[in-house]
Amino acid sequence: MDNVYPGFSNDKHGITQLGRIVLDGWLFGLIPETEECTGWQTGRMQNLMEQVQAEWDKYSNLPSRLPADLRQRHADLYDRAIKTARDKGWDPELGEDE
Repeated sequence: MDNVYPGFSNDKHGITQLGRIVLDGWLFGLIPETEECTGWQTGRMQNLMEQVQAEWDKYSNLPSRLPADLRQRHADLYDRAIKTARDKGWDPELGEDE
C-alpha cells in the first residue's frame, strides 16, 4: 500500500523528515521508543507531526532551549540515530536525492 511509512528501522537511513518526526515523538514521550510507526498511513504520521510541532513550539524549535533532561535525551537519541544512519551510508553533506 502506498502512503504508509515503512517504520524507523526500515526508513532509508532514519534521518529523513518522517524519521525525525519519529525521533521527536520519542523525545517528547508522544510515542514509546518501541513504536517505530511501521505501516502508519499519512494521516496518522501527520497527526504525530502536529503533536511534535506543538512540543517544539514551546522551545522555539531549538534543542538548546530544551530543559536539561530533554536536551540530554535529544542528544542521546540523535547521536544514536546519526551513527545508525552513517552505517547505512547516509552522508549529511549530500542532499536527500543524492
